[in-house]
Amino acid sequence: MKSHLRNHVAAALLLMPAAATLMALPGVVQAQQASPEIQSLDVTSDGDLSAGSQLKFRVEGTPRSQASVRIRGVERSIALREVSRGLYVGRYTIARSDRITEASAIRASIRSGNRTTVASYNFPDDISGARVAARGPVALPPPGVVQPVPVPPLRIERFTVGTLDRIEPGAELKFSLVGAPGGVADFDIPGVVQNVPMREVRPGVYEGSYTVRRLDNLQPSRPIAATLRVGDRSVTSTLTQPLVADARPPVIRHLSPREGEAVVGRGASISGVFDDAGGVGVDPRSVRITVSGRNVTGQSEITPQHFTYRADLPPGRHTVDVTASDLAGNAVRRSWNFDVVAQVSIAPTTIPLQVTSHPNNAQVASGATVVQGRTAPGALVDIKVNAIASVVGLFGVNQEVSSQRVQADGNGNFSFSFTPQLPLPGTRYEVTMVSQRGDLRAESTLILFQRQG
Repeated sequence: MKSHLRNHVAAALLLMPAAATLMALPGVVQAQQASPEIQSLDVTSDGDLSAGSQLKFRVEGTPRSQASVRIRGVERSIALREVSRGLYVGRYTIARSDRITEASAIRASIRSGNRTTVASYNFPDDISGARVAARGPVALPPPGVVQPVPVPPLRIERFTVGTLDRIEPGAELKFSLVGAPGGVADFDIPGVVQNVPMREVRPGVYEGSYTVRRLDNLQPSRPIAATLRVGDRSVTSTLTQPLVADARPPVIRHLSPREGEAVVGRGASISGVFDDAGGVGVDPRSVRITVSGRNVTGQSEITPQHFTYRADLPPGRHTVDVTASDLAGNAVRRSWNFDVVAQVSIAPTTIPLQVTSHPNNAQVASGATVVQGRTAPGALVDIKVNAIASVVGLFGVNQEVSSQRVQADGNGNFSFSFTPQLPLPGTRYEVTMVSQRGDLRAESTLILFQRQG
């Protein structure tokens, strides 16, 4: 349910008495600065007030000012940015540690120069589209004469994040930036959120956070960046540390050919899947592949999710050795053997089973995916399709997408299709097929990936 809350509050304009006298000093004129105004507050929610729901704020007031919002039950203030003259917007995703109820007060403030105006609001009993009443804006007087402070050179000395053991909905990523004081800072998480404001908590120290939403796709290969602006100058820094405190190495699964398998003919496709569930993902630059002692890394297709090497191999036993590391430096190594034979010289104990429509580790588009294959004529083929989220931020999704049985035609051809309920980019589909005719059977696994974007 989408909640919409809107407030229009006329801010009180505090004027000095008409009889006030300006004191003229030699070479200097002192003028009374007008208090900033808060004209309206608009708050919407993409769900309710539970963890993972996102609140959006829209405040209208005096232009070229600093605006923020505080909610009772939330430890920090929520900075807003001016997107057009006098219009300030911002977002906040409710964290598990927050204690927000319909009785929580909302406090908006606008600061212009050394004057601040504050207006307080209340959530209504029914938050669906109702207006809330303000207790009225309050203008805070200037604390006194403020001497100008020289602006130091613009710089970002450090941009860090507090790592988490696990990324899940409602988890809060807390970022910190150290740089030039008196600026405006924000950060971007590519593919997730942009221009998240950071608050200057101490001179030159900025803090900001992002609360993970359901279905956020945090990809470690796309770096998080922070920007610091002072006047018309800006500087950007990229986060170099991982979001997850990853101490476990990745695993190499779904080897092809399998350990000890006999491959008929010289053509062979050697492949495997990198599984770093809950980790930061495999660094493709760290992968090294050798086949029978020969380095074939440069001739292989390598991604953070899988590797594939296609070769024309002579008959005999071949050894594959694969090493890799994730982005946190955890290393993995996997070795196995398979045989290449010219022909089958003994009575077969299995029937053929081959996928003809997709190569292993192929990418598929959203919507229905049709898989075609070939086996013994009239054989029954049992198919199961599991969807596994293989990148950080997808929270270990593992669900069965399809389970079905089809029969091959007189030429051994068969086909089936599956449609994922939630086609998230980077999701791995493990398609297991078992073909059986009489006492003969064959088993095969096809790995497919949901296309990015």
